[in-house]
Amino acid sequence: MDRHDLADLDALQERSTSDIGWFWEAVLDDLGIEFYRDYDEIVDLSEGIQRPTWCVGGKMNIVHNLLDKRQGTPVEDHTALQWEGEEGSTRELTYGELHRRVCRCANALRHMGLGKGDRIGLYMPMTPEIVIAFLAIVKIGGVLLPLFSGYGVGALVTRLQGAEASALITADGFARRGRPIQMKETADKAVRRCPTVEHVIVHRHLEQNDTPMTAGRDHFWTDVMAGHDTEARTTRTDAEDVVMIIYTSGTTGPPKGTVHTHCGFPIKGAQDMYHPMDLKPGGTMYWMSDMGWMMGPWLVFGTLTVGATMVLYDGAPDYPDPGRLWRMVDDHEVTHLGVSPTLIRALKTHGNAPVEAADRSSLRAIGSTGSPWDPESWRWCFETVLDGETPILNYSGGTEISGGILCGNVLEPLKPAAFSGPVPGMDVDVVGPDGDPVRGEVGELVLRAPWIGMTRGFWGDDDRYHEAYWNRFDDVWVHGDFAAIDEDGLWYILGRSDDTINVAGKRLG
Repeated sequence: MDRHDLADLDALQERSTSDIGWFWEAVLDDLGIEFYRDYDEIVDLSEGIQRPTWCVGGKMNIVHNLLDKRQGTPVEDHTALQWEGEEGSTRELTYGELHRRVCRCANALRHMGLGKGDRIGLYMPMTPEIVIAFLAIVKIGGVLLPLFSGYGVGALVTRLQGAEASALITADGFARRGRPIQMKETADKAVRRCPTVEHVIVHRHLEQNDTPMTAGRDHFWTDVMAGHDTEARTTRTDAEDVVMIIYTSGTTGPPKGTVHTHCGFPIKGAQDMYHPMDLKPGGTMYWMSDMGWMMGPWLVFGTLTVGATMVLYDGAPDYPDPGRLWRMVDDHEVTHLGVSPTLIRALKTHGNAPVEAADRSSLRAIGSTGSPWDPESWRWCFETVLDGETPILNYSGGTEISGGILCGNVLEPLKPAAFSGPVPGMDVDVVGPDGDPVRGEVGELVLRAPWIGMTRGFWGDDDRYHEAYWNRFDDVWVHGDFAAIDEDGLWYILGRSDDTINVAGKRLG
């Protein structure tokens, strides 16, 4: 704010929504985003606010900003990723080590004939290999198709078929509460119904010797990577080339494949971390998620853009005992922890002892998303976990948003379960049935201006994109959440306004 002569947060919020071109250029500058060819115009609204084009004419592959530009700098030796398995094993990769493994994987994918525009499914547990594959797909100009590791056959088929995926990267399975959970058999059944999938790469996470493999189609991860160089070129994509299709369940009908670009989702996610959450280089974020939910890609793109460290955990957060999560905070020196209120409610039933057995002094903030808080659980988290001194940053948005609409921040006081207000750059309001603003009562959460992370549409279904968000009020995005603003200007999300069931942030139609 000082750099732009803005008096306070209110002034920042007002300018960020009244002059969106200025704001998003300032965000790109703040994050140090580099382009192969600079853009001619930050945003083109000639087709209306429903169809903006960002970074017009710009050439940029986001992997350059995550890894390539770090090489030969001090950041190369900083930790990019810390991983912990449920059984207690750990691994760590620096930015340099991650870069070399991503290059090797990119070379392997190219050797298989995969490249720009190919949709590649990721159906894996949260291990370092999923991040390596994730970034390698982006590096070759491919399109990420993240898939929840708990999906059954039908859900996989819908998404693989809908995106016309060329390949699938999966694992033999993972452990949950000490029991092996098979993945490859589920993947096999799905791929049989997806004729576009020509390659299946299998990471032997459980190191099973009886993993079923189909000759000519299936390849073990170690075999595919063997012999490939640890340097690889990064495909020079347009800033608005598609980087990811991530599916979300909607109010009715089949899942929606939200389309995101190199200059979209990664930038919005990083901005949310960098500004309202105050994650900076040297910070460490662990946000409990799966790569198939938007907070997984958000964690990868955001932390690496900022130059921070991500933590991955492949297991149950209360196994083998309810102190596991808090010990992880200590062991990995987590500064920013992301949870759901659902998890906190469950951990609260075990009392204070598991929390108090851990130090927790590294924590600078707890982020919260996925479901509304109840005041009792919020107070327990604030007073017991955070000792009444560290903020809870409520965070609400969506897959189609690329991050948050509303968020807490580290500068302003909060009430239990409240949000400080809109994330800078988000022109948000609460309206009644006629579309007029309402205060002190429940209304619809809406957005009145585009933002850089806004989904570019639904894969293969433009009409449905318009119907989902834009058909109720003229040039107003209706998000589908009930919300309210109180007399102190604090915001509240009060649940979905459409017909869905919400389980820990996963909307199930």
